[in-house]
Amino acid sequence: METSPHSRTDHDAGRRAAFRLGPLGLSLLAMLLGPVVASLRADDAKKMNVLLIVGDDHAASALGCYGNPRIKTPHLDKLAAGGMRFERAYCNSPVCTASRQSFITGRMPQSVGVTLLTTWLGEQATTLAHVLGSEGYATLAAGKMHFNNPKPGYDEQWLRHGFGEVLELEQSQKRIQMRGVREVDSSIPVQPMWRPFNDPARIWLNAANLPWPAYDADMTDEDFVYESRNFMRNPPRRPWFVVTSLKATHSPFVYPIEFAGRYDPKVFEPPEPGPEDGAQIPLIFKDLTRQEKQGITAAYYTAAEYLDECVGRTLDGLEKSGEAENTIVIYIGDHGYCLGDHGRFEKHCMYEQAVRAPLIVRWPGHTTPGGVSGALVEFIDLFPTIAEVCGVPIPPEVEGRSLVPVLEGRRRDHREMVTSVYFENEEAMVRDQRYKLIYTTGKRERQDHYTTANPLPGRTIRLYDETADPGEMHNIADDPANREILGSLMKELFVRLRQGRNFDPPRELSMQDALDLYLIPPEVQREADADLKMIQTK
Repeated sequence: METSPHSRTDHDAGRRAAFRLGPLGLSLLAMLLGPVVASLRADDAKKMNVLLIVGDDHAASALGCYGNPRIKTPHLDKLAAGGMRFERAYCNSPVCTASRQSFITGRMPQSVGVTLLTTWLGEQATTLAHVLGSEGYATLAAGKMHFNNPKPGYDEQWLRHGFGEVLELEQSQKRIQMRGVREVDSSIPVQPMWRPFNDPARIWLNAANLPWPAYDADMTDEDFVYESRNFMRNPPRRPWFVVTSLKATHSPFVYPIEFAGRYDPKVFEPPEPGPEDGAQIPLIFKDLTRQEKQGITAAYYTAAEYLDECVGRTLDGLEKSGEAENTIVIYIGDHGYCLGDHGRFEKHCMYEQAVRAPLIVRWPGHTTPGGVSGALVEFIDLFPTIAEVCGVPIPPEVEGRSLVPVLEGRRRDHREMVTSVYFENEEAMVRDQRYKLIYTTGKRERQDHYTTANPLPGRTIRLYDETADPGEMHNIADDPANREILGSLMKELFVRLRQGRNFDPPRELSMQDALDLYLIPPEVQREADADLKMIQTK
């Protein structure tokens, strides 16, 4: 059973002491000493730059290099051909905010304290930008970061979470409006305003397969790409760390007018729900027709093709900067997405389509072109991987494991098991090479609008044989023959959910009761503890 999430080399006491300063101390130290230190380091020019490109809701199945013959993703396919593609990479939470703050800090969602969509990343969290910035890296975050800052703008340094420069959605929209946009002719059919859960699902999921009311040059993703290209060409200093985080392919599957009509909805065959899926399909998807499902899929594919185009432009900017051979490039989707799988058009669940996501790494001189890894990988592994590649210290709280041995071909395996958690539904999964356990408390009234027509089911345990049943259609948890593997997976899930929590369950609790306790969202638990304290003081 996998019990230790750590894999790192020892660093000298001075470096360890630096992390006791916390992110604010690191940022201040970098600001005061960065230029001086950088000028004294003869090896800075040799340090690798880092380009991390993030797609939104991008399922691994929506890539040519992952075996989809219909979708057109030539730029990501080329990146995979020049590096290593991971077949079994998993997000640590199938929701934007928790997943992103997890991989940028290298910690499980409950450890960093961000488990729900609306939670903001606290000022005490040490990000990859803090660490690289303290070692002299110039840093940029361009795109959707989901920091959910409690204050508008980035006036205070901690609101940038270690990044020297930040361009997020609102700033980009203002920039585009200020420079002027090309007017869209009223005769061109375009998407309406996006109003998820207020409009029927067919509208906010773009079943009509309509473009966004903007031309390519006026899209925010294009602006994020422009900012990234400009930074790579003219960085404040070298080496640099750039995050280009794109909005595509998030619903309503936005793409510019020039991309309209690229996929015929009629060619898509919506997947049929499995024999055990009926009770768990959210109400909002129940009324979707076959034709509407086809339109949604066509819109998603178009958005994925536009995403690929943005990736291509970003990589072209890297090439023109002259830094391509000195830059590790990483592409991920922040999580996956169900395109009708199990009756769902979303990601807030533990099925493979939702938690498995693309991961492609090109590390010049280290990754073998066209390499494919079947190792089990988690996205929290990205932090220590990048830190090791760049030769910078790894904070002791980081829970990921470096992928460097896998990237260099020195190891084929990585983790025995991987874990993902969706606290909004008090649901978690753990899987090994063959089996997956999905555990749900069934006690929480979920607030994400994906409720079913049924009352709360209570505790639910599902076990799938990923070899015999890769579609996860048949729950085999009740088969007595699987009692041993079920127990092993439950113990591993307990170990992983316990990470980062500052309490142990009462000894008299059963394993399942303890899991229920650990699956209460920390943000909700803090509110309950505060309410209890207030009552006790009255």
